[in-house]
Amino acid sequence: MNEVNVESDSESSTSELKNGEKDFDYLLLGCGSFGFSVLKELAKRGKKVLAIDSSKERVEVLKDQDYDAIIGDISDEEFITSFDYNKISVVFLLLPDFELSKKTVQLIRSLSRSVFIIARAPGTKEKEELEFSGADAVITPSTAMTKMAIETLNRIETLRRIRKFKEVLNSMRDSRLAIFTHDNPDPDALSSAMALKEIAKNMGIEADIIYFGEISHQENKAMVNLLNIEVVKGGEVDLSKYGKFALVDSSAIGANNSIPDNITLNIVIDHHPAENVKAEFVDIRENVGSTATIMTNYMVELNMVPSRTLATALFFGIKSETDEFKRNARTQDFSAAATLYPYVDHDLIEKMEGPAISHETLDVLGTAIKNREVYPPVLISFAGFINEKDAITQAADYLLKLEGISTVLVFGVVKDVVHLSARNIDVRFNIGDVLRRAFGDVGSAGGHAHSAGGQIPLGIFGEISEKEVLSRLIKEAVKKRFLNAIGIEGASE
Repeated sequence: MNEVNVESDSESSTSELKNGEKDFDYLLLGCGSFGFSVLKELAKRGKKVLAIDSSKERVEVLKDQDYDAIIGDISDEEFITSFDYNKISVVFLLLPDFELSKKTVQLIRSLSRSVFIIARAPGTKEKEELEFSGADAVITPSTAMTKMAIETLNRIETLRRIRKFKEVLNSMRDSRLAIFTHDNPDPDALSSAMALKEIAKNMGIEADIIYFGEISHQENKAMVNLLNIEVVKGGEVDLSKYGKFALVDSSAIGANNSIPDNITLNIVIDHHPAENVKAEFVDIRENVGSTATIMTNYMVELNMVPSRTLATALFFGIKSETDEFKRNARTQDFSAAATLYPYVDHDLIEKMEGPAISHETLDVLGTAIKNREVYPPVLISFAGFINEKDAITQAADYLLKLEGISTVLVFGVVKDVVHLSARNIDVRFNIGDVLRRAFGDVGSAGGHAHSAGGQIPLGIFGEISEKEVLSRLIKEAVKKRFLNAIGIEGASE
C-alpha cells in the first residue's frame, strides 16, 4: 500500500474527531472499492460509522456523499492510538497492505481486549497470521466479500450482545430478580418474561414475573391458566426484597407501565422503537415483530432447549404479536417460530386462541361500533368508561375489518387514564409515529407501522366530575389531535 504521509491532516482530523459531538460504533480503516462497499452496506443499516483513509480525494468524495470520513495515516501509530477503543464496537481493517494490517491489528489489540476486529487478508496463510495477531474475524477475497463482512458483523454483534447479557446476569447471582412486563401483559410480554426467568434460573438466579394492571383479555387469561404461568401483581409484593430489575416488552419506567419511579432497571429487552433507554443491558430491536423472537434467539445462542410449556408460550407470543405473521413479521420471527415449532403443544395453542369472549368485551365492542365516526378511510371511536383495557384493542382489531377502512383508533377511559389502541394497513404512514406526534406531549404513545397504543392521564382534562361533559371533552380532544397528526380532514359519515 502506498501510504501518503499526511501528518498534518491526521492531526487535524483527530482533533476534529475529539472536538466533534458524534460517537461512532464502527471504525472503518481503508476505503478502497471493498471498504466503500462495506461502508455503504453499514450506512444502509443505520450504523454509525467513521471511515478513515489516507487519500484526501477519496475522503472528500465520501464527505460529498454524506458519509462521516476523515483523512488519516494508518501507518502512524500515534494516529491509531488516538482513538478510544472502549467506545468503539467494531473495527473494520480493510487495507490491501497485509504487513500494515498485521501491525495495526496488534496495535489495536494491545489497546483493547474487548473491541472486535474484522480484517482483510489476501490468502489462507495471511488469514491465520492476522487471527494469531488478534483479529476476531478475517475476510479473504471472494465474490461475496461484502456479504461475508456483513454476515460476520451480524454474528459478532450477536456474540457481543450475549456476552454482555451473561455478564449482567452473572452479577445478579446474590440478588433476586424482578422481571416486569408492561401493564395488562399480553402473550408477547408474558412469554418473554417466562423465557428470561428460565434463563436466569439456568444461571442460578431466582426471579419472579411482576405486572401491574389487569390480565383481562380472554386469550391472556387462558394463556396464564393453561400454561400455569406464575405471575405476581405489583401492588401485592414488597419490591424491596429484589436486588435487580428487568423489563421486557417495554423500555422505560412509566412507558405503558406502572413501575415505581424509584426503581432502577438493570435489563431492558423490547422490540418497540425507543430512544435514550437506560439500563446495564439494553437490547432494543425494531427489526423484529415481537420480544418473544428476541428471547428465542437468546435461548438458541445459550444452547438452551425450551420446555414444552415455554416453547408453546413463546410461539404463541410471536404468533399473537404479529397477528399470525401478518403484521410486522420479519425473517427473524419466522425463523424463531420454526425453531420453536417441534416443541410446541398445538392443542394448547388452539385452546388459548379460542376462549369465550367476556360480557365486558362484548359491551365495549358494541359501544365502539355504535360510536364510530368515519373520515374515509379513517375510523375513530370512543368506547366510553370501561373496566377492561384489552377490550379496546379487540375492538380496534375488529373495526379494521370494515369495508373501506384502513386506519382505526379506538379509545376509552379505564379508571383515571385514557387508553388508546390504533391499527393501520395504510402503507403511506406509520401509525406508531402518528400516535407519538398526536399524544406524546400529553401522555405516552408509540408502536409500529401497523399497530400502536398509548395512554393519557385523565388529569390533563381538569377536575370535571360530570361524565357526559368529560366524555365530550375527551372525545373532541383526542379526535382533533389524531386527525391533525394523520393529516386527514373531512366530515363524519
